[in-house]
Amino acid sequence: MARIEDYALIGDCETGALVGRDGSIDWLCLPRYDSDSCFGRLLGSDENGYWKLCPVDGCASERRYRPGTLILETVFTTDRGRARITEFMPPKSGRSKLVRIVEGLEGQVQMRSELVARFDYGISVPWVSRIDDGTLSLVAGDSMLLLRTTLAMRGESMKTVSPFSIVKGQRANFVLSHQISYEEPAPAEDPNTLLEATEHFWRDWSGPCKAAGPYSEAVQRSLITLKALTFAPSGGMVAAATTSLPEQIGGARNWDYRYCWVRDATLTLLAFMGAGYYDEARAWRDWLVRAVAGSPKQLQIMYAVTGERRLTEWEVPWLSGYESSKPVRIGNAAHSQLQLDVYGELMDALYQARRGGLQENKRAWTIQCALLDHLKGIWTEPDEGIWEVRGGAKHFTYSKIMAWVAFDRAIKSAAEFGMNGPVDDWQKQRTAIHEDVCRHGYDEERQSFVQAYGEAQLDASLLLIPSVGFLPPDDPRVISTISAIERELLEDGFVRRYDTGATKDGLPPGEGMFLACSFWLADAYHLSGRDQDAKSLFERLMALRNDVGLLSEEYDPKRRRLVGNFPQAFSHIALVATAHNLTHREKPSEQRSNKKALPSNGGGTASST
Repeated sequence: MARIEDYALIGDCETGALVGRDGSIDWLCLPRYDSDSCFGRLLGSDENGYWKLCPVDGCASERRYRPGTLILETVFTTDRGRARITEFMPPKSGRSKLVRIVEGLEGQVQMRSELVARFDYGISVPWVSRIDDGTLSLVAGDSMLLLRTTLAMRGESMKTVSPFSIVKGQRANFVLSHQISYEEPAPAEDPNTLLEATEHFWRDWSGPCKAAGPYSEAVQRSLITLKALTFAPSGGMVAAATTSLPEQIGGARNWDYRYCWVRDATLTLLAFMGAGYYDEARAWRDWLVRAVAGSPKQLQIMYAVTGERRLTEWEVPWLSGYESSKPVRIGNAAHSQLQLDVYGELMDALYQARRGGLQENKRAWTIQCALLDHLKGIWTEPDEGIWEVRGGAKHFTYSKIMAWVAFDRAIKSAAEFGMNGPVDDWQKQRTAIHEDVCRHGYDEERQSFVQAYGEAQLDASLLLIPSVGFLPPDDPRVISTISAIERELLEDGFVRRYDTGATKDGLPPGEGMFLACSFWLADAYHLSGRDQDAKSLFERLMALRNDVGLLSEEYDPKRRRLVGNFPQAFSHIALVATAHNLTHREKPSEQRSNKKALPSNGGGTASST
């Protein structure tokens, strides 16, 4: 099995495939990110599906994305020649398509396409039929794949194979498309026309990206990745393209991240707006409003890409797991947890949208007021916290801080935008929460805020205290908390979320370094005036990106490997935020803490309607 960092993402803004350096597509869910997989070798074996296209003989490979696009180019070099594979998924207009174009560059290269499709997360073998000389259909239940190529195809040991030779100047094309099995096969489309349209789409989208000094390329690549992880019809963004890639190789911390987290809301908005992408920011804001609409008591921490609420978690017994990391989980039981911090993230995101000049969503303020009325009665309760622990509810300090943020942003919305509401009551709630956190969340003996009331453990989320404006960055309690986290959670130069051995989170101890936490430390350094420390840490984190600029959720410093789901939106969001903090005049950390005004895009003003 390839290392996690050996994969690249191609996608159509509704789903995506992971392509290895060896030319094997080992993960693809159709027709959307949270659908069942048809290529599932990433989490199992060859029997669970893949599509490998590469030279027959031993070879070396180099790859890149075409600048400003999600079009992947891999050059294979053998003893007898060189060949390039260009692969992409055209932004979708009805059906997902995966295009692979082989081009001879030098000499002669013996190639082989080997396709093993297995639906329903790798268990259902399709019925393969030949429609015509250049088209095969692969059908199981309501799903159908159409494989089109001018090359000869044959069945071999439950595989569809195409051995061929390519010489300089020759091209060979493969197009794999997905559709409902009981519909007539869709007509063929020209691969070169699809390539041209896909390149135009991505270049047109990425071209206006605002510069970020020496980090401009990395920021653009991260934003392209975030765009790819967005479900275009709804505006929702999945946390990652995968499920169950382990936070520790061989461990049980394997979760399904193909859903949309409310927690990502504020930083996603600031990342898009800071780079000039107001349409994406608006789409994300509108997805949030639609998803959370309903009874305030039923606010969830995550939703499916179109807003579905039921994300029932189950385990897949026939998949062995990535490098035997079991179980493989589908769905996410954390969707039903109480996590108070999401109220703050939601209120902050909608406040930042107003400050950024996004036209007011007419339903948003009514929903916000209802949520605040509910939060008033529950912020004193224990919850499962930002890390979604499964070891029982606690009074997590960060959760209380974000409850403070919720009331604070409502008060600011009323003052700055004329929104109507019980401001006096909100001010009383804000004051009460602030006093409660400072009294119970700060350990005088340790000189640090702590993970949960009455406990001694630290938590990297406390690095966000100055960013959200709870306390100023020069407050002695903030400075001493940063120092404590440096002493106890900084390991091999990277930040752990918390001590999994000391915190009872319902799982065996051990995980990688959560990359977003290390970006948060860089932001905390910057806010507290330690700019050189911030820059040094940021550039060390940048060096963890793989050869095509992608990051996973975590990093294992002992194995020197990326771990966790991939590519991880939160890691790329944090990268963009820190890059903007270090290079932009309007810095996300200062915008969020309200130290500086957020520039408007001029696209309309907020309204209290």
